[in-house]
Amino acid sequence: MVMDARTGEVLHSRNADTRLHPASLTKMMTLYIAFQALERGEITLDTEVRISRNAASEPPSKLGVQAGQTIRLRYLLRAAAVKSANDAATAIGEAIAGSEEAFATRMNRTAQAMGMRNTTFVNAHGLTQSGHMSTARDMSVLGRHMIYDFPQYYNLFSRRTADAGIATVRHTNRRWLDSYEGGDGIKTGYTRAAGFNLVASAQRGQERVIVTMFGGSSTTARNARVTELMDMGFNRAPSRATIRRPNPPAAMLTAAPVQRQTAVRVSGLVSRSLRPVARPRPEAPVPEAEVLVTTADAAIIEDVLNDVINAALLEAMEAPEPAPAATAQAAAPTAPAPQTLIAADTPTVTPHLRPASISGTTVAAAPAVEPAVVTAEAEPEVVTRISTSGGRHWGVNVGRYNSRYDAERVLLRVALNEMSTLDGALRRVVQRSGGFDANFMGLSREGADLACRRLQARGTTCFMIGSEG
Repeated sequence: MVMDARTGEVLHSRNADTRLHPASLTKMMTLYIAFQALERGEITLDTEVRISRNAASEPPSKLGVQAGQTIRLRYLLRAAAVKSANDAATAIGEAIAGSEEAFATRMNRTAQAMGMRNTTFVNAHGLTQSGHMSTARDMSVLGRHMIYDFPQYYNLFSRRTADAGIATVRHTNRRWLDSYEGGDGIKTGYTRAAGFNLVASAQRGQERVIVTMFGGSSTTARNARVTELMDMGFNRAPSRATIRRPNPPAAMLTAAPVQRQTAVRVSGLVSRSLRPVARPRPEAPVPEAEVLVTTADAAIIEDVLNDVINAALLEAMEAPEPAPAATAQAAAPTAPAPQTLIAADTPTVTPHLRPASISGTTVAAAPAVEPAVVTAEAEPEVVTRISTSGGRHWGVNVGRYNSRYDAERVLLRVALNEMSTLDGALRRVVQRSGGFDANFMGLSREGADLACRRLQARGTTCFMIGSEG
């Protein structure tokens, strides 16, 4: 089966709908559901997975984990994707669904949602078992979903080696990846019943081709045939084509869905950062074209600010009246009064005085002064924060993507979900030979480290980078 990955068009097929043993091509679905679970917050990359006797007893290929041992999910994912470890695949399924049987049910529901009509999964690893069958067409569909639904994790399939926690694992398809220009995935499979299987993908320029082969007589024969089919695909695929991404299937849970916070999704190409513009001078107002935030972003930010302001006002109104304070023995320096900003359409509120006792510490209060209310101007002001801190030469990388659009879309989503640590950071897309890096720059070392740790806890791939980023 030869497919243009950009459009899903079949460029060549032969016996593409014949049901055969998929072997370890099965692990593509195991990993796909794991990535789906990470995105939904069902599990994190740093979740400690306890290995069951069932998982530890799986035959090779295997990572070598022992029953009762705990290991982070990230290492199991690497072992399953790179080494095709059967014990790792079973452990992943049990960690997500509770049992291998429940996980197989989720695999089949997800396959049906993708349109894989001739596929039935019985286990998470692909070892030969009655009823565990698939086709070249269905596996090509799954490979295409893997590429476009989870580009942030797709690089796992091109790593020649990987740290799997208890061992360094080597890629089962490194020979073909090293020999074919543009080859970057995806998954091998072998059992005696299946023969030598491979779902391969390669990208050259704007063209991407997927080739699926079942039943090779040897690794060498399989790789040679896949190379021929891949060359055929690049010869037949148009040089330019509009990418028609597949629709990601909904998560097919076998238990009650996990409660999560509502995610805000903003679509469209973002061409500039959300860093605020400078405060305009009265004689030179800022032209409308210079506003850097989109309508959707402004609405989101305004909602957040309104919630914070309203909560602060409500807290002030509900605070108890302070008791008369004793006269201070020594006069303390008077701090400048904070400026109160009130939106034009917000009613004026006079807050109560702050209580004398704060966090268990008694503070001598100055004579009561009637609070001053600053009347809002006719037009709202844009308050600018000017950075005066040095050492903000660090950043974080949140993945490499196939297009600038994908990278900027991920940057915007991450920025909206992690405002507390990435506030003020500059979103930057850097084109590399292997794709487009999505970076946040302008952070301190401590800020970058905190942002990365928070993002990794949410299941987002992240690492720190220096100013050369």
